[in-house]
Amino acid sequence: MTLKEIAEILNAEIITDSANSDINIQSACSADMMSAVLYYHTPNSLLITGLTQPHVIRTAEIAGIKSIVFVLDKKPDAQTIELAKAKNISLLSTSYCMYTSSGRLYEAGLPGCLNK
Repeated sequence: MTLKEIAEILNAEIITDSANSDINIQSACSADMMSAVLYYHTPNSLLITGLTQPHVIRTAEIAGIKSIVFVLDKKPDAQTIELAKAKNISLLSTSYCMYTSSGRLYEAGLPGCLNK
């Protein structure tokens, strides 16, 4: 599933696409605990979270996550946006909650990251 398709499914605003709109997202994980993200992520996955601080970008970089969706219309600050641009990580924001965002993507065929 492409980032553009994900944005359409979630009615999401693309904050920064970092030239990743055509990458193939193969799975998604939803978490606010970054330790869970590091444990359960898979390559080419999407992170769905309510956290907007810079440590989310740093965690995504370590995990190889190229796209993050912020839920409940949350928007990161300028520092977080600049860090995401520097790390080539796409940022989106949706009005849906984490549960609904995950469900809509799963219903559209995007599996979860849990493979342990």
